[in-house]
Amino acid sequence: MRWPSTIFLIAVLVVITSRASAKETKVQLLEVQKIWDAGNHNAFTDLVRFKGEWFCVFREGKAHVSPDGALRVIRSKDGKMWTSAALIKSDVADLRDAKISVTPDGKLMLTGAGAMHKGPIKHQSKAWFRDDGENWSEAVDIGDVDHWLWRVTWRGNQAIGIGYATGGQRRVRLYTSNDGRKYETIVEDLKIEGYPNETSILFRDDGTALCLLRRDPQHGLLGSAKPPYKEWTWKDVGTRIGGPHMIALPGDAGGRLIAVVRLYDKPVRTSVCEIDADTGKLTELLKLPSGGDTSYAGLVWHESELWISYYSSHEKKTSIYLARVKVE
Repeated sequence: MRWPSTIFLIAVLVVITSRASAKETKVQLLEVQKIWDAGNHNAFTDLVRFKGEWFCVFREGKAHVSPDGALRVIRSKDGKMWTSAALIKSDVADLRDAKISVTPDGKLMLTGAGAMHKGPIKHQSKAWFRDDGENWSEAVDIGDVDHWLWRVTWRGNQAIGIGYATGGQRRVRLYTSNDGRKYETIVEDLKIEGYPNETSILFRDDGTALCLLRRDPQHGLLGSAKPPYKEWTWKDVGTRIGGPHMIALPGDAGGRLIAVVRLYDKPVRTSVCEIDADTGKLTELLKLPSGGDTSYAGLVWHESELWISYYSSHEKKTSIYLARVKVE
């Protein structure tokens, strides 16, 4: 006859648990500024802090797609005053989707993809290296032909990235590298339904990899895998996303997953979101000033604030913006 008390206790625990799980991360937009609009079309950003300076990279060209696409590198000591550090061009390709990271040996690594003007190859991913942000090496071809290696993430001395096929096939391939130059295939085809493409990967302290993946026009997915990253499980995030990037908040923030993505339900916008690592569900927390042609964020956690580079055309000209967000 003690069941009612037991049932009541279980009910109370369920209510408490549901309330705790329903607690939403609070974010506050501290500042946003336009930091670059010199090109006709400025888009597809990434951001890194290196040797006490900020480096923001993006594509600059006549239009969203145009043969003159080049990768612009700008730098700043305070995040307010920005100057150009480099403009990397190609005579044979439209250079697209700049990404920047710091290698284990302390160099900046810039990556992007060349949309080739002529020939049988449609796309070739490339990397450039430098230790001062201005004088970059010659381009190094990375990954496989017609597999767009969209973003590379470092964990210790190992880099991991996903390349998506651009030659008519609908597949994504997982790569690893020890130097950022030579890549080996971990998984030939992750076998994801639909049209999988852009990705962002991060690592938990135990080595677990999490991957936020875009599909078109289907919902995005959150994947997870343990080393050696050959077996993945995927969860639906509940909405369509574009230009995905995510970060795990450190310290007191408890490792919460924060993503910045393009959301397609009208109006189209770039938003700060939280991802539930257990369910995969994506929840919008803050719409950044944005609209139209927009998204492709760079993320850096610095001095207890989230710094976000992104691009948008909500002020008519497609320009580069930098936001600072407080996460409570």
